[in-house]
Amino acid sequence: MKSFLIIGMGKFGKMLGSKLLELGNEVMIVDKNDAVIQELSPIYTNSYIGNCTNEGVLRSLGVNNFDICFVAIGDDFQSSLEITSLLKELGARYVISKAERDIQAKFLLRNGADEIVYPERDIAIKLATRCDAHNIFDFIELTSEVGIFEIAVPKKWVKHTLAELNIRKKYMLNVLAIKKGSAINPMPEAGYVFCPDDHIVVLGKPNDITRVNGKKE
Repeated sequence: MKSFLIIGMGKFGKMLGSKLLELGNEVMIVDKNDAVIQELSPIYTNSYIGNCTNEGVLRSLGVNNFDICFVAIGDDFQSSLEITSLLKELGARYVISKAERDIQAKFLLRNGADEIVYPERDIAIKLATRCDAHNIFDFIELTSEVGIFEIAVPKKWVKHTLAELNIRKKYMLNVLAIKKGSAINPMPEAGYVFCPDDHIVVLGKPNDITRVNGKKE
């Protein structure tokens, strides 16, 4: 179990906090809007109404006691910048700040952020990639050129083994796992025979995924 501080309880902050609680972590939330905190306080053991651009407010929270502090403010970049800087000055262990554009990320990193997240951009990229190609069910971008994809097994692969298909050499893809419903077979052996209902988790480039699956018509 880890401890997290979330500053800014907009849509992103709410979803983030909800999932962290679901995973069994300790979560403290802060927002300057008292109506927002009153709405969420029955869900969270620790909640606080306050403007975190005020150093005294942040100091009172004991930010150095949290494993990760999230700056989830999306509508006031100046405040996000100030809070990120103050968190590091007060000894926060690890700060993850939300950004909407690269220029914002640049300034947040300069002011102490350890990591930047782009929720809207990431969702857009994921959706565009999934909709562009045929039979992509999930996608994680690792770099601008490489990602992890969950795809339906191509029909021409069915009843063939990994070794027979020589996927890494022929298609430039690395098979990480096979999914059958909710069951996962990590790092399948070379003799694994593909079935029609298989989903494959592969590491590779989007162009190579498109080459295997084709585009949606």
